[in-house]
Amino acid sequence: MQGKYEYKGTISKNVDVDYFPFEVTNKNRMSIKIVKEIAPNIEDWKIIKELNLLDINTEILYRNFNLLSGGEQIKILLISLFLKDNNFLLIDEPTNHLDIETRNTLVSYLKKKNGFIVVSHDRFFLDKVVNHIIAINNTNIEIKQGNFSSWKENKDKQDNFEKITNKKLQKDINRLEVASKNSAKWSNEAEKRKSKKYNSETTIDKGYVGHKATKMMKSSKVMEQRTQKAIDKKANLLKNIDRNKDLKIIPLKNNKNPLVLINKFQIKCNEQLLFKPISFEVNNEDRVAIIGKNGIGKSSILKLIIEKEIQYNGEFKIANDLKISYVSQNTENLKGNLKTFAEDNKIDESIFKAMLTKMGFSKLDFDTYIQDMSEGQKKKVLIAKSISEQANIYIWDEPLNYIDILTRIQIEDTILNYKPTLIFVEHDETFIEKVATKIINLER
Repeated sequence: MQGKYEYKGTISKNVDVDYFPFEVTNKNRMSIKIVKEIAPNIEDWKIIKELNLLDINTEILYRNFNLLSGGEQIKILLISLFLKDNNFLLIDEPTNHLDIETRNTLVSYLKKKNGFIVVSHDRFFLDKVVNHIIAINNTNIEIKQGNFSSWKENKDKQDNFEKITNKKLQKDINRLEVASKNSAKWSNEAEKRKSKKYNSETTIDKGYVGHKATKMMKSSKVMEQRTQKAIDKKANLLKNIDRNKDLKIIPLKNNKNPLVLINKFQIKCNEQLLFKPISFEVNNEDRVAIIGKNGIGKSSILKLIIEKEIQYNGEFKIANDLKISYVSQNTENLKGNLKTFAEDNKIDESIFKAMLTKMGFSKLDFDTYIQDMSEGQKKKVLIAKSISEQANIYIWDEPLNYIDILTRIQIEDTILNYKPTLIFVEHDETFIEKVATKIINLER
């Protein structure tokens, strides 16, 4: 839609399109300058109006853009693009790395806007901000009115209808094929009987037998045609069904409880306490979600559990001899091929690659160096590595960034089926609602 690729077909538009995230070439400038570069000649009162919609203080405009938080940068860029005249905004995964509170602010803002296309894997976000779904299926592209949940409900109904129809057609095909073969066999045998010679006491009505044989052969041909129609109809089914294969995780059980104990606990950074005291414990099969604003110390708690040196106040205890599997939110250091990655991490290569295959990797992807993969593929590499490991506790730090919706559902189902002990940081509210047995909310 931006004219960057060759394509077949036509794209007609009577507006200019803009892409988010907008690439800022020089971030070492006041934010107001970046706003006015993106939306020239815009009046100040319009900028202030947009900031008020996002509940942002106007002082943000007079701070250097590179000193703003990730969430603040996103807000500045969004209001700038919406302030442009005669433009249609293409918004690409705006919620990655945003905390839940900032996502909800973004939801409130976008609900007041008309005319944009958003790509997102966040189901809660999509349900709140969109009124149509463009679904890129295996064999076609369709547009449906409604939000993600209504589209998913209708798709599930269609998929189930096609599965039932497919099963019925297969039974019909089998029955018709058997009947057709029996009719053809009887017809052929009858024709042979016409030409046989019998003793003088036996009489045979060759005309009747010939008529019956012809009738049975016609019946056989009719059943063949019906069979072919059923096969043709069956061939048009199931093409757009996404087949999520079951992932497998085998957690190690530990008789000790609690596995982790945190009491009146606070993380310290440069002698400053990051959040109010918290207390909780993690027992076998608990799935603990840690939520809170960006920069409040969620990842620091996870790093402390995996034995990183982190300053803290309060009580922190972890059971001895626990095997821990960790998924980092950072993918920058991933490199090399998948075989070397499996060897370096001491995991079974065949199991690791089987998990990746189930998450949508192709043979071509297996030959790609990890550093050249998409961010979503890199995240899948980390998750596949973790679920290939047997561990007492799985520690996952924002595992779902860039992960597509179907794989998110696949991971949810795996966790619910195998019940690993899990401590995770995540901003996907739907995932948290489905998976977490405890939620720890960090507050300043």
